[in-house]
Amino acid sequence: MKNLLSVLKIAVPDKIYLKDPETSDLGKRIIEHSILLIHEIGFDNFTFKKLGFKIGSNESSIYRYFESKHKLLLYLSSWYWAWLEYQLVIETFSISESKAKLEKAIEVVTKTIAIDSDFSHINEVILYKIIVNESSKSFLTKEVDTENKEGYFEIYKRLITRLKEMILAIKPEYLFALSLASSILEGGLHQNFLNEHFPSITNCKDGKTTTSFFIHLVENTLK
Repeated sequence: MKNLLSVLKIAVPDKIYLKDPETSDLGKRIIEHSILLIHEIGFDNFTFKKLGFKIGSNESSIYRYFESKHKLLLYLSSWYWAWLEYQLVIETFSISESKAKLEKAIEVVTKTIAIDSDFSHINEVILYKIIVNESSKSFLTKEVDTENKEGYFEIYKRLITRLKEMILAIKPEYLFALSLASSILEGGLHQNFLNEHFPSITNCKDGKTTTSFFIHLVENTLK
């Protein structure tokens, strides 16, 4: 799977960017170094001027790809969700038994990313840390409803829908499949955030993983 993922073209909604960064060396450097810089100084302190200094390019050249740093964060978030969706599909495709399929899906979407899949310009390990710490800033905005209508979050919503369908395959009459699916996806990020920053208020530590928590939660919920 690692080799397959490394050659896939991750599709991000084209309205997020002005020019596809995957189409040029500069665009790829913008993505590569924005990930490293956001991880280093945080999204709030990140600016295109600082990024331009890092990559040895004019600030104006970055604006040819993204109209704002908010759109850049949307791009990074969408890329991550699409990358995660590919993993989910590949890892669960050959599993026919519904319970085993859902458990594998929970593992895929809640585990800590610790291995880079060899995309030449994107470090998925560092990008995952940005998603845990910063991704909520991509939709906790006044523009979220407009951006949702424009399709900016279609990959994120599609991933939740895939989880919902796996839940209903186990218990078709369950009334809260979407709520449970979105709780798994967002809860996985939140528990990993707590483990890193507020370990005193999570049990997902000391050998008890976020994945094991959500598998336990879902099993008991769908009894």
